Amino acid sequence: MTTTDETVKLTSPDEKCLALQKSCRNLLSPEDIALFRKAYDIASRDETDIDSILDTALIVTAEIGLGKTSLFCALLHKKTEKEIISIEDIRADFGEKVAQILHGLKEISKIYATRRIVDSENFRKLLLSFAEDIRVQLIFLAEKLHALRLADHLSETEQKKLAKETNYIYIPFAHRLGLYNIKSEMEDRALRYSNPRIYAEISRKLSDTKDAREKYIAGFIAPIVDELNKKGIRFKSKYRTKTIASILNKMRKNQVEFEEIYDIFAVRFIIDSTGEDEKPDCWKVYSIVTDKYTPNPQRLRDWISVPKSNGYESLQTTVLGPGNRWVEVQIRTERMDEIAEKGFAAHWRYKGGTSDNVIESWLNELREVLESSEESAIDLLDDLKLDLQDKEVHVFTPKGDLITLPAGATLLDFAYAIHTNIGCHCMGGKVNQRNETLRYKLRNGDQISILTAANQQPKADWLNFTVTPKARNKIRQFLNENVNHQADLGKELLSRRLKNWKIEFTDDITRRLMHHYKYKFALDLYQAIAEGKHDPTEIKEILTQPKEEEKTTVPENLPKDIRITHPKKIGEDVLLIDKNVDNVDYKFARCCNPVYGDDIIGFVSIGEGIKVHRRQCKNALDLQRRYPYRIVNTQWTNEGAASYQTVVSLVGKDEIGIVNKITELITKDPRVTMRAISINSSGGIFEGKITVLIDNTEHLSQLISRLKHVSGIMKVNRHDSMLEQ
Repeated sequence: MTTTDETVKLTSPDEKCLALQKSCRNLLSPEDIALFRKAYDIASRDETDIDSILDTALIVTAEIGLGKTSLFCALLHKKTEKEIISIEDIRADFGEKVAQILHGLKEISKIYATRRIVDSENFRKLLLSFAEDIRVQLIFLAEKLHALRLADHLSETEQKKLAKETNYIYIPFAHRLGLYNIKSEMEDRALRYSNPRIYAEISRKLSDTKDAREKYIAGFIAPIVDELNKKGIRFKSKYRTKTIASILNKMRKNQVEFEEIYDIFAVRFIIDSTGEDEKPDCWKVYSIVTDKYTPNPQRLRDWISVPKSNGYESLQTTVLGPGNRWVEVQIRTERMDEIAEKGFAAHWRYKGGTSDNVIESWLNELREVLESSEESAIDLLDDLKLDLQDKEVHVFTPKGDLITLPAGATLLDFAYAIHTNIGCHCMGGKVNQRNETLRYKLRNGDQISILTAANQQPKADWLNFTVTPKARNKIRQFLNENVNHQADLGKELLSRRLKNWKIEFTDDITRRLMHHYKYKFALDLYQAIAEGKHDPTEIKEILTQPKEEEKTTVPENLPKDIRITHPKKIGEDVLLIDKNVDNVDYKFARCCNPVYGDDIIGFVSIGEGIKVHRRQCKNALDLQRRYPYRIVNTQWTNEGAASYQTVVSLVGKDEIGIVNKITELITKDPRVTMRAISINSSGGIFEGKITVLIDNTEHLSQLISRLKHVSGIMKVNRHDSMLEQ
């Protein structure tokens, strides 16, 4: 994770001001310099925030690489937000484009002031503002990055909230725009505040291994450098350590410890080459690298022939270096490297200052999805994230036009990408002249033509095999319209029957039927009636019978300060749940088995009180995403309960007596009670799970440490550990 020297070393406003002019010196005319001084004078009217404004402006110019228009906007945004200067005055002095961008930033600030960006429909408005002008998003990202850099001064609650917003909103957009450095720094800083313990542990281990890592890299690149010099190829080499967030993801994915991750760094060769020579020169260097070290053919990524949709170009491979360690190697030109580091801002510059068709196409699709969607903000974000991932598939229309879709996209996704009407009436298609179904998963290089039928309509199961936001949104939109139509028919049908039975159609009638048939929404009831699922005679009998006492249910939108009586506590005063809640009925979630000392949260369930989860439990993460309004702050007070149940997983050599060794070690500890053990063996390796009662996380760590030292044991983890999620 790196920041620019300017951001780190500069201290006074005058130094930062000079650095700003230097970062844009090739873009500023004498007239622009006069405007810059005017913008700086306005920004300096309230000296309390001038440092923050200049730091943000430096990120905009020096780190993202934007030009004079964005520079003026970064300097003036806070002043327009505080209404020190009006948008009209800005338009008169700085032009229409600056005024337009500042208007977008001002609208976003209003949304952000609600403090409910992630949890509400305001998120949709935020995205729409982003989609108006890409510089609005880029400047806003710069402000959020600056806020993250200063987050050490915030409270723990504010840090976690900022980390949550960063993970859900800012990182996916930074990725989509190719802002690798900013994305990486945001990932690390978000992890630092959302999970400080794990962040500190990996950071410490990286620091301890730094000298050995640098020595290894020097030995790795030496023969390649010698050969490149012999060939007369002008280049420079760099290396970067993977971000802490990236290393953690790899640990979780592969279920390994830090010490078992070998490819924690990447070596980059940046070639001095331009124009038509770029591609052949990159492949020439690739040939030299693979002559020295054996490549993994499955890890070759040719992003030069077909660049990523965010403009990224590079040759990437993984080779087997000294000591049988895998090393990632990136080969690119200086132009490619700048685009990879600074994303579309650099892409624009190399394109001669014009906007890129790819990003414009993506923004148009984003606008279309946002404006037509009726989904909740969080559900919509989940769909959009699918379109923001690394892996892509490139296919062709019958005319030879290239279409880029997310990996896993189907023929139906392709049909919707061409046109909504084609998608809705798609019956199948031809892929490379062969008939294929809607479910066919696209492969790179496929040539596709779509077959349609006038009587074809979207079906609910289509959602099971579509991945693009546009396709899923259009399918849901049609299904919702169809449901509403059916519900209207059902309501009309029920109304006519009630009239014939001389029964007045009231809300109470609807509630009685919903209660009897166990429907949560009246819409579902009316649809079922339209489809003939309920016998009219039965409905009449229900309505003519005396009313029954209906059981009350807990509403879904529970307020944060709800009090739940009739406690069923596990131990006296084990937990403190929220600040204003007492007599709470709570349970420990079985999916993650919290132990005293774990970082925990509470979830308000329906009818079962508070469910206590570990904060990083995959179910808890899902609940925080889907129902943030039902999350309550929860913390330990004292140990309370004598013991807590958890599961330890083991992998080892299937040797005689290994089970006796394990059980003997556990039974020797008087504070541990073994509840269950299961062992499966195959090919001389066993996998086992042991359910134990334990006092706290410290005691659990001691037990795991002792088990690791048993002869024949290869790996020991807490079964529900975050590394397995």
